[in-house]
Amino acid sequence: MTIEARQISFQYGRTPVLREVSFTLTSGRFHALLGPNGAGKSTLFGLMTRLLALQTGELLMEGRSLRRQPADAMRQIGVVFQQNALDLDLTVRQNLFYHAALHGMSRKQARMRSDQELERFTLTDRANDPVRLLNGGHRRRVEIARALMHQPKLLLLDEPTVGLDVASRAGLNRHVRTLCEQDNLTVLWATHLIEEVQPEDRVLILHEGKLLADGAGHDICEAEGQPGLAETFHALTGAGQT
Repeated sequence: MTIEARQISFQYGRTPVLREVSFTLTSGRFHALLGPNGAGKSTLFGLMTRLLALQTGELLMEGRSLRRQPADAMRQIGVVFQQNALDLDLTVRQNLFYHAALHGMSRKQARMRSDQELERFTLTDRANDPVRLLNGGHRRRVEIARALMHQPKLLLLDEPTVGLDVASRAGLNRHVRTLCEQDNLTVLWATHLIEEVQPEDRVLILHEGKLLADGAGHDICEAEGQPGLAETFHALTGAGQT
């Protein structure tokens, strides 16, 4: 699924948060949206998921305008927000079923898709456990499984590894990359952690609402004359290396 942002600007009151941001996401690829806290990443996600209304600019998904054809576009999106949105008192499977119902899926479809996602995320043996009994890494896997229940073409993840240990962060990152390869899923992974980004990734560096760089990580490093992404990020934003 190809996504195009054209000259997106947004402000809260008189405070600008995004400033003429334009980019294109390529189908079946892992894209890293890299920026320090406060860069505007969550605001951009809010606009892409219609939690916030577009003020200036246009978002196109497979050529469909999010402003003019929102229902068609939104059916193609799965999202994992920074804050956990699972119902802790429901079981893992019940959380998946609830999401399926919101998307108009039949009970049979929900059962089939939940079985598929639980197996893929190695959560089958936890299907009947209340979510509150799971650790942070497993909860994040449930959230991604839930976001994929309706088989979207675009997966948005806003700081998905917040609160996880190093091993869980790395495992989750690897798994999402596998989804791109196996399912041709388009992924936009927002983070401020350099270690979650690889040199060959398509990298968008956002700082103070401006898109400072957009391209393969190693190409951006070469253009800036820096040896790695951490140094490039610091040179462009002045933010400390992570």
